[in-house]
Amino acid sequence: MTESGTTQSGTTGARKRPEDLRSHQWYGTDGLRSFSHRARTRQLGYLPEEHLGKPVIAILNTWSDINPCHVHLRDRAQAVKRGVWQAGGFPLEFPVSTLSETFQKPTPMLYRNLLAMETEELLRSYPVDGAVLMGGCDKSTPALLMGAASVDLPAVFVPAGPMLPGHWRGETLGSGTDMWKYWDDKRAGVIGDCEMQELESGLARSPGHCMTMGTASTLTAAAEALGVTIPGASSIPAVDSGHDRMAAAAGLRIVELVHRDRKLSDILTADAFEDAVTTVLGLGGSTNAVIHLIAMAGRAGVVLTLDDFDRIARTVPVLANVRPGGRTYLMEDFHFAGGLPGFLSRIEDLLHLDRPTVSHDTLREQIAGAQVHHDDVIRPRDEPVADEGGVAVLRGNLCPDGAVIKHIAAEPHLLRHTGPAVVFDDYRSMQRTINDPDLGITADHVLVLRNSGPKGGPGMPEYGMLPLPDHLLKQGVRDMVRISDARMSGTSYGTCVLHIAPESYVGGPLALVRTGDLITLDVERRLLRLEVDDEELERRRAQWTPPPARYERGYGALYNEQITQADTGCDFEFLARPGTVQDPYAG
Repeated sequence: MTESGTTQSGTTGARKRPEDLRSHQWYGTDGLRSFSHRARTRQLGYLPEEHLGKPVIAILNTWSDINPCHVHLRDRAQAVKRGVWQAGGFPLEFPVSTLSETFQKPTPMLYRNLLAMETEELLRSYPVDGAVLMGGCDKSTPALLMGAASVDLPAVFVPAGPMLPGHWRGETLGSGTDMWKYWDDKRAGVIGDCEMQELESGLARSPGHCMTMGTASTLTAAAEALGVTIPGASSIPAVDSGHDRMAAAAGLRIVELVHRDRKLSDILTADAFEDAVTTVLGLGGSTNAVIHLIAMAGRAGVVLTLDDFDRIARTVPVLANVRPGGRTYLMEDFHFAGGLPGFLSRIEDLLHLDRPTVSHDTLREQIAGAQVHHDDVIRPRDEPVADEGGVAVLRGNLCPDGAVIKHIAAEPHLLRHTGPAVVFDDYRSMQRTINDPDLGITADHVLVLRNSGPKGGPGMPEYGMLPLPDHLLKQGVRDMVRISDARMSGTSYGTCVLHIAPESYVGGPLALVRTGDLITLDVERRLLRLEVDDEELERRRAQWTPPPARYERGYGALYNEQITQADTGCDFEFLARPGTVQDPYAG
């Protein structure tokens, strides 16, 4: 019970006095500025009774006509407003940057921190008492939460939700995962242009983000595990009427959070981030979550490292049989099997159950009574998809600051492998030459891509799932060891070592690899090693020269100057550093 005599999950209780609201300094004083603010609000068509003395709720909406993951969020914002009005708040919708994984080049990862900056500064500079954050496509979830955490107002996250499953000739398709599969089949000559044209219309058939356990579903699940969504929100299909109801519930809830003064700092604790990591690893989620959760934790004042991921990975089994880490099901199946509450109920002993969420006093209350309705979708502990978490952290002379691999999505025989390197200096040259017969690439080679990290990419694009040469695909080869300082799509699969830090562009050891060098990967030993002696590496280092900067001006120049490496979250240094920022003077 709370001091007001209701449970945290309730929607009644003590209300803040109007003069205690943050927005009061804009609207409630006798000065000229407040007179002006009230007059301009009349200009917008609002009556005094509609907003004066009420919590002002910012709805940050990443809707866009060119973002298929978020194209329905314009409608969902109306549901959020409905909830805010009903709870006695005053909703204001703010359009913010849309980070479309599908269309934005060179990669929306380049702009994650830009959306985080926009989120932070909008919430800080306007008369806002709380926020509803609407996103879901890969980078939008961490960006919105990073910015909101830096302001530390009450906030609720509304996930965009997964799209409906794809269908083609009797097969159920997973976006991304089956795109890679069938593209390889086309290159191998197994299918032709007619089949590919049909697949274009069957792969992604509704609004919403990828319905595999890719980066989008992984990070919205992480947000739910952190405790910043309505329970069960992360897996509701985007076009399900339950998604509309969830959005309205978020609007209701944020007003209550403002009155309770329950800020993000109360939710985003060290325990919450440990539980989010446990969740991601138990779901067999995307490697991208490693970078984003480290960055999000940093904004919340929590130290989270690669070693934490590897430590937790050894304690949690993979229970979600959802593609690509699982082999069968998609997010709609996961949702109706019990969703994240059902999943969490099976790993309760691994979680910090006494921490608060936006909806309950404790996570224990939030998942009490949750059930799993399909044991093959969300596996029992004694029948896991894998015995350990789906991501491993590697160390060695090729990655002194770490690298990651999603080993449950790799061919098992490649998880201990030594082979000669074939080195590509950038993605374009790789595309041009990967099928060159003079390279003599065999299935035993190790494909190496460099200059694709945070600075070198630029923006660390999802280049890490390097394509296999056509001649190997035609022989039936579908996996090889691939190593890069890039990322890869969470919908991808294969033996891909990613996020090598420090990156080659800044002189990391990857910059010193030469074609023909032997490289050893041993996931069980968490080892990635270049089999070249230290003296030879020092000679090569002395010959290495830094490449020119990717940008001479603009946002790119700021990015190049401030971006940190993958192992520390790829945040901007000036945003990640500790310190306080005062609220603006509104009078």
